[in-house]
Amino acid sequence: MTTLPPEFGLDVITAPDVLTIEVVGDLDYETSDELLATVADHLTPDPAFQRLRLDFRGLTWIDSMGLSTLLMVHRRTSATGIALTLDNRPGFLQRMLDLTGTLDHFTATAEGEGEAADSGTGTGTGTGTGTGTGTG
Repeated sequence: MTTLPPEFGLDVITAPDVLTIEVVGDLDYETSDELLATVADHLTPDPAFQRLRLDFRGLTWIDSMGLSTLLMVHRRTSATGIALTLDNRPGFLQRMLDLTGTLDHFTATAEGEGEAADSGTGTGTGTGTGTGTGTG
């Protein structure tokens, strides 16, 4: 019997100053537009939050389109002054970010903040230094 991957889904959780989007399933060519649209819907000219957390605890796979979407999300959050964190990154996502040299884009210290925007594969509470080698 073939086991199918879980359906793609996004759970949006709002808290004071923080918007969390939990990503479940494969982030790929077929699903990336949904993540980008969800982020765009919440990035109003005067958003009610200062940090966007993408929680990847339920992520099962990511392809190049998924990575491209994460870079687009980063570009949009940076343009609006919103800090972006990628929480609970599974090993395959961490490796992709390392290999493509894009990890630094997501782990750079947010402007005006004293902590790094990196929560790695742990609980989302640590601060990381980033090890990517990209020149971005």
